Amino acid sequence: MQRRALFAAALSLPALRKAGAQTTLPVVATFSILGDLVRQVAGDRPLALSVFVGPDGDAHDFQPRPSDAEKLRGAALLVRNGLGFDDWLGRLTNAAGFRGVTTTASDGVTIRAAEAGHDHSHGGGAGRRRPHAVQPSRTPDPHAWGNPRNVQTYVRNIAAGLSSADAGNATLYARNAAAYSARLGTLDAETRAAVAAVPEARRKVLTSHDAFGYFGDAYGIQFLAPQGVSTHSEPSAADVAGLIRQVRAEGISAVFVENMTSTSTLDRLAREAGVRVRGRLYSDSLSPPDGPAPSYEALIRHNTGLIVPAMRGDA
Repeated sequence: MQRRALFAAALSLPALRKAGAQTTLPVVATFSILGDLVRQVAGDRPLALSVFVGPDGDAHDFQPRPSDAEKLRGAALLVRNGLGFDDWLGRLTNAAGFRGVTTTASDGVTIRAAEAGHDHSHGGGAGRRRPHAVQPSRTPDPHAWGNPRNVQTYVRNIAAGLSSADAGNATLYARNAAAYSARLGTLDAETRAAVAAVPEARRKVLTSHDAFGYFGDAYGIQFLAPQGVSTHSEPSAADVAGLIRQVRAEGISAVFVENMTSTSTLDRLAREAGVRVRGRLYSDSLSPPDGPAPSYEALIRHNTGLIVPAMRGDA
């Protein structure tokens, strides 16, 4: 029975690509931010969109279930981030016998690299980071969506993937991608102008894990974190003590937790450094629809709206 179902699915995908029929297109995205980007590019095209890691979820800790294999088995398109972020996907595609189109949204972005461990300091204080060319001893930072200009590349890749799975609507996808890319350009300009109002010496932010490197590189903000690019890492006592000293010495006032990580380490660090946590940022996932970051554009605007006044030290 399973063999017959797989054969029928394999036959249906080329027919869908050729005819572009307005049947509901089955698409799977690995996490909520990619799911939103797919919706933006698809526009009015009917989708049956499944997202493995939903709002407020942590893709670093995701454990696929048998129901996820079922979602993937019948999909025409799979959209993943790549760069090691959703590396659990290989086992899942094999288990599902996935035969559709796979799109890696991050293909073509300029990769920022971080040390394989959680300590990314480079002198001058704990937690200081700079972008590097990828070397064998380093690991790619997967959070490339932090820079809206990178997301313009994501959008082009998603449009190409949708067009490959559903060729009859390629013109629609290209048009929607161009319109959304223009909005991302506006978002980038807005963010750049907001951060420019903060003196360079004040552009320092402490967060739970190292998820904001691309955002920081794009807008000239130094992000510090007790955890590394993965929430699996555990900071040492020396790392935490070094960050406490730096927060005190440099008067860092922008301290935030994230929506999908434990707050215990950062709460203790803020308490011992004598600063208060200024709110909750969204890094690896969106908020639920009734939250402050239900879309990618809302996520960037929400984070910027918290970070900028906190860096200035506003009450």
